[in-house]
Order: sequence, then structure tokens, then C-alpha cells
Amino acid sequence: MELDRQKVINALGGPDAVEAMNSEARAEALEGFLSDQLDASVAARFGAPAKASTVAELESQIEGRAFRRGVGTLFAVGGTTPFGNRVPGEPATVQRLVPMPAVPTLMDFFRLRFAPATHVLQSADKALAGGLPEEIVTACLLHDVAQALMKADHGWWGAQLFEPYVSEQVAFAIRYHQALRFYPDHSVGYDYPGMYNVIFGKDYVPPPYIEAAYRYCKDHKWYMAARQVTINDLYSFDPNHVVDVEKFTDIIGRNFKQPKEGLGHDNSPVAHMWRTIANPDAPL
Repeated sequence: MELDRQKVINALGGPDAVEAMNSEARAEALEGFLSDQLDASVAARFGAPAKASTVAELESQIEGRAFRRGVGTLFAVGGTTPFGNRVPGEPATVQRLVPMPAVPTLMDFFRLRFAPATHVLQSADKALAGGLPEEIVTACLLHDVAQALMKADHGWWGAQLFEPYVSEQVAFAIRYHQALRFYPDHSVGYDYPGMYNVIFGKDYVPPPYIEAAYRYCKDHKWYMAARQVTINDLYSFDPNHVVDVEKFTDIIGRNFKQPKEGLGHDNSPVAHMWRTIANPDAPL
């Protein structure tokens, strides 16, 4: 990222303010500036509005959309972003999907249905670099991929999608990260994401079921597993940081129970969800 030195100094409060900072404060201020710049650049690529709307203003846009913002990313052009907009360079129509193998694995779904999966791959990579246990890395890797099927309540959809194949703690972390992300925990350095003011509305208040889920999770023995997903979540991502899912091959092998029949063909309670992701063009 190219930097305009004067622009950075002005953003940090001007020459006098920068001069008064010690070296550590300057480093932290610069990191914050770079993070804000990255957020802004990614938001622009995703078609984010220039300023946050109110909840009422967002609701007034519903009847002007060709599809609902909660639609799974596989089902509509524009569905890949939380703003429900077709981004520059995105095709005007949905594209033909590559057929899945006869016995599809989780890695096949990452390559052929979840790709590019930049967000979760970077999240898992961050958790791995932080030395967190493999179960937490696995939860970070899987926590948002259910958005291919449904973005609304994706924590619950994701937990259900993976429950037969992962530990109870991983499923718990995936389910409850959705509620925890709205509630700061300053003891571990987690703040409310500024991007949520744009996505949900600057006056958004989580509904009662989210509040109840947060209260339940906060007192649970696996609270920190779910919280770690939010801590290692990236509410914008670095387009220059490429992570290959192959990096997690061994972790997936140890923490994901791949059915021998293939996902979608093992007669599990969620096999139909995997089949829907595999073939979202089925008319009925």
C-alpha cells in the first residue's frame, strides 16, 4: 500500500500531535491508520456506501432489490457481498459450476463451492500463527462458509452443517460466534466492528434471540472458543495475503470426520444441505 506521508500525519492529528507521541504510540497509530485504509479499500471493492445508513433506511431499500441480502453466495450475482450489490468486474449472470466429484470431500467443497474463501482462510491462518489449538483453528476455518448456502443466521446454519463431522466445541464456537461478534470483550481486545455500522445500520440493536445467545454463551465453559473466532475474524481482509487451503490439510484430517461415502451421500441429518451446496441449480 503506497502512503502519502503528509496524509498520514494529518490523519494522526497533525505534526504537533505526531511529535508528541513516543515511538510505540506512533507505531500503534500508524497500524490503526493502515487498518482503516484497508477497511475502506475493501469496503469500496464490495460496493459499500460512503456512509452508514440507519436501520430504517436499509429497510426502505428492500423492495428495490432483485434478491434479499441474506441469500447464500452461490445463488445470486451480488450475493457475495453483505451489501447485496454487484461489484465491479463481477459477471452479470451466475456462472456454470464445475461438477463435484462422485465422493466429495471438504477440500473439494473449499475448491469448487466455497472459493475463494479468502476471509475464513485468513482467519484460520491468523489463529494458527497465534499458536491457538487446532480446534480453534478449525472453527475459524469453517465459521463463515455456510454463507454459501445462507447468510442469515449463518452461525446456526454453519454449526448444523458441520455438527456430524467436528467436535462439540468446534460446532459450539461456529454457532455462537454470530452472537458474540456484536458484543465487545475488552479483556481480550475485541471491539464492535466499525463495518457493522455500514452493514446493519448505525443504530442497529441485535434482536432478543441474539442477546439471549450471547448471555448463554458468556457463561459457558466454551465461551472463549467462540470468542476466539471473533478475535481472529477479519472484518475486512488483505487482498495481498493469499492463503491456500492446502495449508490446513493435516488439521482438517485430524479435526474433520470425512464420511467415506462423500459429503452429501452419507445419509447424515445434514446430507441434504451439502447436496444443495453441490447443486444449487436444482429447480425443486
